[in-house]
Amino acid sequence: MNRLIALVLLSCTAWLTACNTVAGAGQDISNGGHAITNSAEKAQSQ
Repeated sequence: MNRLIALVLLSCTAWLTACNTVAGAGQDISNGGHAITNSAEKAQSQ
């Protein structure tokens, strides 16, 4: 029974860690897209 509880806790921890990693990657990609958009808008206005 202790092994089952440990396995469930380990699985939950891994799942939550992966979730945070994917969310962070999504934010990084979004920030990169905003930077490209801002650069393009500045180039057009010149």
